[in-house]
Amino acid sequence: MFADLPLLSLVIWLPIVGGIVVLATAKESAPMQTRIISLLFAVLTFIISIPLYSDFQIGTAAMQFVEHTPGRPWIAAFNIYYHLGVDGISMPLILLTTFITVIVVIAGWEVIKYRQSQYMAAFLIMEGLMNGVFAALDAALFYVFWEAMLIPMFIIIGIWGGPNRVYATIKFFLYTFFGSVFMLIALLYLYFKTGSFEILEFHKYKFGLDAQILVFIAFLLAFAVKVPMWPVHTWLPDAHVEAPTGGSVILAAIMLKLGAYGFLRFSLPITPDASQHLDWLMITLSLIAVVYIGFVALVQQDMKKLIAYSSISHMGFVTLGFFIAWNIHKSTGSYAGAAMGIEGGIVQMVSHGFISGALFLCVGVMYDRLHSRMINDYGGVVNSMPVFAAFMVLFGMANSGLPGTSGFVGEFMVILAAFKANFWFAFLAATTLILGAAYTLWMVKRVVFGKIVHEKVAQLQDINNREFLFLAVLATMVLLFGIWPAPLLEVMDASVANLVTHMTQTKL
Repeated sequence: MFADLPLLSLVIWLPIVGGIVVLATAKESAPMQTRIISLLFAVLTFIISIPLYSDFQIGTAAMQFVEHTPGRPWIAAFNIYYHLGVDGISMPLILLTTFITVIVVIAGWEVIKYRQSQYMAAFLIMEGLMNGVFAALDAALFYVFWEAMLIPMFIIIGIWGGPNRVYATIKFFLYTFFGSVFMLIALLYLYFKTGSFEILEFHKYKFGLDAQILVFIAFLLAFAVKVPMWPVHTWLPDAHVEAPTGGSVILAAIMLKLGAYGFLRFSLPITPDASQHLDWLMITLSLIAVVYIGFVALVQQDMKKLIAYSSISHMGFVTLGFFIAWNIHKSTGSYAGAAMGIEGGIVQMVSHGFISGALFLCVGVMYDRLHSRMINDYGGVVNSMPVFAAFMVLFGMANSGLPGTSGFVGEFMVILAAFKANFWFAFLAATTLILGAAYTLWMVKRVVFGKIVHEKVAQLQDINNREFLFLAVLATMVLLFGIWPAPLLEVMDASVANLVTHMTQTKL
């Protein structure tokens, strides 16, 4: 029904146009106008993205909703095309992006007091650019969106961030830009070898192990920073601490997934032999993130920093699931569990988007009232904010991997896949179930439960209707995918199976 409509162009350019409209019509004396226009464009973009799921053809790995004009190149001199399309891997991430953006707009409805139009416009423009990353099938187009989305986030942290926002923004920009330079070099190499920037053509190109390793490392430097993987993770806690609540939500829920998506779209299919040759490196880095960063999270006193380190640990599960395939083959002689590991990683990406976004919003709700993120400044919040406390406990349980929540599904699938490869991989990965419960529930205990120690906590007012709305919607998604993950798994089955098949057909 909607297959002939340019849905992907709409979810990319509509929010960007919306951001421009917000800036053009903004009046500091009429903030409600800015809020309504921003919400209208965010909701409309989400509605337009729904047919990407409802009309998605299950059972095929082919790209769908393709927009391509072979006879009309975007930049003819370099054979660059405006080429868009989605499969079962990228489509759920676009839906996650459009959904979370609506939440962010609602969350910032009354919180942002100055330059509200620029704030809302930055998020709308960034939404379109992130959708472009997930939908691009031309590597040059992908790179343009990849780099451009840094600008709105840079502005968001730099203008509406905390006292050390300048340091955080420069560190964020330098880390991500440094990695992107190496990705550009790899893309140019592939272009000169294939004569095209088409990503699907890159998948077909055969080249030697040495060249694959160099290309793999170039991609690794770009994507590892974005995930972020240890040891290039240090920019993330600083960025989260200084970012406004909305910035932290988008950063954790969407931007971290871009690096993981890059591994699926570029590293694994383009350099399968290098991925197999260096699987030990990726598994080691992933397990360090899961275990070591989990211990680092235990000692944090700032709630935002604790959740930031928790994000790094949970994203370690994602990369572990992606690269465990080769060890499964070495251990069993087959790739039977490879698809489970990759699907578990993708489920973890989507689940982490809901849970981490919800936890940062919970911290934002408390910060708006008490202007503190420090755990020691709270205690006994349940006595004055019982409804809020119920939500925070739920999201804390989900972050710990409680069965029945979305946080359990992806982690369980990755651990099962790891068991097929090596018992000790699975053992180390499973420690997150203990560490995650330790740092998350300990934070919840100290913040939510106990007696009221500080007088200001006793005066806190429970969440209003607007806050209840976005927390309730996120809670629904966390429980829905925890109890019934099939709608997410069935759309990715064919695409993941095709990726595994492609990986097994080595290019040497």
